[in-house]
Order: sequence, then structure tokens, then C-alpha cells
Amino acid sequence: MDKRTGLPVVGMVGGGQLARMTHQAAISLGQSLRVLAAGENESAGLVAGEVVQGHHTDLEALRAFGAGVDVLTFDHEHVPSEHLMVLAGEGIIVRPGPEALLFAQNKLLMRELLAGMKIAGPAFVEVSTVDDVVNFGAEHSWPVVLKAATGGYDGRGVWMVDTARHARELVPELLAAGTALLVETKVEMRRELAALVARSPFGQGAAWPVVETVQSGGINTEVLAPAPGLSDRLVHEAQDLALRIAAQLNVVGLLAVELFETDEGLLVNELAMRPHNSGHWTMDGSRTSQFEQHLRAVLDYPLGETDPLAPACVMANVLGASTAPEMGPDERLHHLFARYPGVRVHLYGKEERPGRKLGHVTMLGERMEQLRDRALLAAHWLSHAVWLDGYEIH
Repeated sequence: MDKRTGLPVVGMVGGGQLARMTHQAAISLGQSLRVLAAGENESAGLVAGEVVQGHHTDLEALRAFGAGVDVLTFDHEHVPSEHLMVLAGEGIIVRPGPEALLFAQNKLLMRELLAGMKIAGPAFVEVSTVDDVVNFGAEHSWPVVLKAATGGYDGRGVWMVDTARHARELVPELLAAGTALLVETKVEMRRELAALVARSPFGQGAAWPVVETVQSGGINTEVLAPAPGLSDRLVHEAQDLALRIAAQLNVVGLLAVELFETDEGLLVNELAMRPHNSGHWTMDGSRTSQFEQHLRAVLDYPLGETDPLAPACVMANVLGASTAPEMGPDERLHHLFARYPGVRVHLYGKEERPGRKLGHVTMLGERMEQLRDRALLAAHWLSHAVWLDGYEIH
């Protein structure tokens, strides 16, 4: 407990942009989030009042950090589960708990769990030899999707395997490197969706509107909230299955369920147990942001309302340009605000480099297509200092 404020102290492992934005939410709750960051120049480390340097794989650093906070949570899922079990066994409150987090850390365990819950997903098998992939492709047709069971994100750790020959070239090398693998069918989908929910230790749950996520090169570039044209039946189905998974796993905090919408219905792609890119729109477009809600949940406060503040909201990620623009970021912001006074900008304090997530913008309004044009223009301008051609300017 913080003696100055009388409020509990939340510690977040990881100093990236998710911790940075959680710190923003913590301020309104009277707290300064305590952050364990690997380096002093990490995104959250530049703004948080209490930053401890240490690596998430260092058990002693985790122990020391956890001993000084009331509850320990995360901005990523890469803390070794065996470390978390040790911390929990020593009485440190870890939320989400290591038993739940394991299913976000390991895609194979996640697939097996969901199959046991009768929740639809792609067909899959564990990969121990190259023949597992070759036989799977022969049975389910090529191409197939090969995934690292642990450690992948933003398209990393995912390979599209087109033929048996391709599998025989790729898989032995990955297995020899010690990469645990699974293989899945390639899903013919209409689009990708995400259902974001929160759950408290008390068991209270809350769900935001289901959103559409747009991907490019394995990176989420846009989020459309709510998902345009999604039927009420599928909205309720997505929210219900996310809340059911959260309850089954005893998740405390946020759970993002990434989904494929197909002609046959919804399939679960992946799980994340932390603030998620698909929920960034809530900072400006919802009564309670995902970051405040995560803090409320891990502290076991009553959860906030999740109603949208406008009929439509678009979030667009700002991704680093292949060549750094001559115009500096301050001048880019000046021009952007002159053109779109209503745009909301969230920059992460990162050095610019190609493809890196530098920030995001959100736009609220009545018409989704108009907002998409504006948000894409704004995000592209902030990274490239060039206005995109071919988009309607409003």
C-alpha cells in the first residue's frame, strides 16, 4: 500500500506502450503505476514515475519487484511461467494467474483447451516431425499454417507452408533450433474480429462491442468499432464465448479473443491476457478504456461501463516509414491538427524505424467509411509526412 495515498500499488512487468498507456489510466485512479522495464528508454520508462530496471526473465528481479507491489500484472505474455509459479507460491498476487496466462503463452495448450470446451477453431496437430506437417497438409489440403507454440507475436513465429516440399525444407530447421510447433488449417475467412472482455476476482465480467481488425503483414493496422454489419447473433456469440473462456480459466484482468468470421460461423484464432491492440479505440471511444478496466479488474474494483461514445470509432496504427521523413514529428503534429482538429493522437515515445508501432490515432463520428479515410490519412501522415492519394478528403 502506498503510504502517501493509501491506495494499493500495481506493478506491471514490461515497459512498452501498453504499460505507458496503463500508466495514463492509473493517474486518474490516483496512482503512479510501478513498471519493471528492461531499459531506461522503453516507452513506459519515459513517463512512469516509478520505474525499476530488470528483465522479465530474471527471477530475482521479478521477486524484488513483486515484493514491493500489492498486485503484479503484465504488458506482455513472455514472463516464464515457472517464474510466475514461484512468485505466486511465495504469496505475491499475480493477475492474471500463471495457470491462466499459460494458455495465452502456449498456442498448442490453448488449442487443446478450446477443443475440450467445444469452442470452434481451425483443425490442428502438434508437430514433432516433418511428417506431421506433410500428413496434415495431405489430409486438410495445402497451404497450411505452421506456428511456434510460444513466443510469436505480430506475425512472428508464423509460416505459411505451401507444399510438402516446402515443409521438408522448413520444419527440420525449426525443430533442430528447439522451436515447439503446431500446424493448423488455413482458414477461408470473411474478416478478422476481436472480442475484448474483462473479469475481476469477484467474478464480475464486462464486454466491449466486438470489433473488426484489419491486418497487413501480420500487424494490426486498423480497428473498426463496432464491427460493421456484424449481426446481433454473432456479437452475442463472440462476447459470450470470450466471457466463458475468461470464467473457465479464472482470468483476472483483460482477455482479448481474436476471431475469424467464416461462412460457417466464428472460429477462435488466438487469446491474449493483457491490454490489446484491438482495444486501443476504447481510450477515446468508450466510457471506460481497456487500460482503466484492466487496473480495476486486477485491483478487484467494480468494473466500468463499456458503452461506445459514438456510433463509429476507427483506430489506425502509426507504423514507421521505410525512409525517415525529413519533417520532424512536432511539425507533422502541427499539420495534422490543422487538418483534423478532432483527431486523437497517442504516440509511444519510440525511435522511428521501418514498420515499428510508433503510436495510433482514433477518430469518432457517425459514418465508418468517412472515419476510415481520415484515420488512415492521419496515421500515414504521422509516419511518412505525405498525404495518401486516392482517399476522399472530408
